[in-house]
Amino acid sequence: MNLAEGVQIVSFAILSAMVIGAALGVVLLSNIVYSAFLLGGVFISISGIYVLLNADFVAAAQVLVYVGAVNVLILFAIMLVNKREDFYSVPRRWIRKGATALVCGGLFVLLATMIFVTPWSIATPSAQIIDNTIVEIGKHFFSDFLLPFELASVLLLMAMVGAIILARRDLIPDTVASQQEIETALELPERLSELEARELASSKGSKQ
Repeated sequence: MNLAEGVQIVSFAILSAMVIGAALGVVLLSNIVYSAFLLGGVFISISGIYVLLNADFVAAAQVLVYVGAVNVLILFAIMLVNKREDFYSVPRRWIRKGATALVCGGLFVLLATMIFVTPWSIATPSAQIIDNTIVEIGKHFFSDFLLPFELASVLLLMAMVGAIILARRDLIPDTVASQQEIETALELPERLSELEARELASSKGSKQ
């Protein structure tokens, strides 16, 4: 083991710990704003792992797209839509918790099985050396993975439209104001002249 391999192993261990810790914070923290910030930390840590795999373009796209666009959109949606509501107990809450634990446990077992079954060791070095990863990714995007690429763009468009609708819902009034209310709301209150003010004061004094 030389120095470069040792640095890669230590960097991978640190980035993996950061990914796991930030992901647990996203799930376990009760404050959704902190969870969104930790989600950005997960994305940045994953981009660091891509750098260790010599996938420079994928690492840059991870930071630009997920951290700079998706995570910022999530934060804006949380800031605009998040409202304080009174706590109320959900009926049969244990069923939802049990279903969530079952799904999460199944995904964990599936991913763990995939990790242990996959042969990670490489016997011989790859004969094909890719000079320009951007060109190769572009070829795969517009040939083999064209349908998933277009579906992802449609899903992102739907998410953006939904966020705009949720953000503008507070601006829609419950009742439509009449034309008279609109006109009187734009008028400034008139200031009484000195003579009218004296007459009004004298009339109030005479009544008392």
